[in-house]
Amino acid sequence: MPNRTDRPDSPPDTPTSPAPRSRIAAAAVAFAFWVTMAGTTAPTPLYPLYGEEFGFSPITVTVIFAVYAVGVVAGLLAFGRLSDQIGRRPVLVTATLLSVCAALVFLAAGNVAVLLTARVISGFSAALVTGAATASLTELIPQGRGVRPATVALFANMGGLACGTLLAGILADAAPSPLRTPWTVMLVLAVTGLACVAVSPETAAHRSGFAFRFQPLHIPSEIRSDFLRSAMAAGAGFAVLGVLTAVTGLFLGTVLHESSHSLTGVVVFTAFACTALGQLLVRRIKPGSALSVACLGLILAAALIALAMAVTSLGPLLVGAAVNGLATGIALGHGIGGITTRSDPQHRGASVSTFFAILYSMLAVPAIGVGVLIRATSLRPAGEIFSAVVAVLALTVLLSLARGRGDQAAPA
Repeated sequence: MPNRTDRPDSPPDTPTSPAPRSRIAAAAVAFAFWVTMAGTTAPTPLYPLYGEEFGFSPITVTVIFAVYAVGVVAGLLAFGRLSDQIGRRPVLVTATLLSVCAALVFLAAGNVAVLLTARVISGFSAALVTGAATASLTELIPQGRGVRPATVALFANMGGLACGTLLAGILADAAPSPLRTPWTVMLVLAVTGLACVAVSPETAAHRSGFAFRFQPLHIPSEIRSDFLRSAMAAGAGFAVLGVLTAVTGLFLGTVLHESSHSLTGVVVFTAFACTALGQLLVRRIKPGSALSVACLGLILAAALIALAMAVTSLGPLLVGAAVNGLATGIALGHGIGGITTRSDPQHRGASVSTFFAILYSMLAVPAIGVGVLIRATSLRPAGEIFSAVVAVLALTVLLSLARGRGDQAAPA
């Protein structure tokens, strides 16, 4: 096929030119990315229904949620470089196929063991799609033209996390069979995403060939302090996101006596949507101030969530979810920005994987801890204790930042 230089009279966006094909392919990859991430948060408003159906306790809910994060961490460490080895399209196909499988398993779920299996599959799908889709979008969308690839990847990722729980909540309220209809819709979307990436072009120019080995963890020595502070701050925010995802439905149902599953979806949607917004806002904040702003936001969010528990009110919970999302997004954007611009390029991939392994570990472990606290006390005091721990962690990072600035300002 002749290229554009052979046909100077061609209009810029003829059907035979590569630009529209790249846009269509980018849209297909972004949609598959969105669908896969949406499938990972779709169970959130359904947990109370599963609890009634299978008769399990709040700690079981937090464990079901946490195994997803374990699957993500394992997938990142085992297959984080897979798309560099075998290409983007095979990994995207595998990720969306796993999303299809997870929806099928949820549809067939009859006990807790099946739910745990579905969550592990979802974790692996998220781990595979994140790196492959982000790299593919970078290769499909030209730099410096309109929207940036990183922005598309951000909204596909966080948009999927936000919309999955909202869509499932609305369907659980409005459609028949609340434990089946959401997964039927998610299955149709996942199959559509699979078809999209199956016909998309391969974008990786160089492939090293498959060689299985765990991705070694790596904390870049040149930015060690900033890396660890960013990971702790963003991890504190992820811990709140994890707990909100796991127990918001329980709080609304048992404390506020709100039976609306859509309302659960709105709270979690707000948290993830604001996380995406926070990652955009970090570009407007001076790098030296971003982490301090994030820590102050995390402390405020923890106070609001504790207030929601103390006075049994939805308003502070919703505002706290929004503030936590913004703060988490700022800390996350600052941390990733530091890794991509200031760390050794030879270890950049390992550093990013290590950063997210820390975040997803902090997504899982506190959720289980809150489940244990709920069993030992009740939901409200467990939420208050958890909020205090998050505030202390954010305050520790904030004091560390102030101490670091003081050391730099001190005369030699």
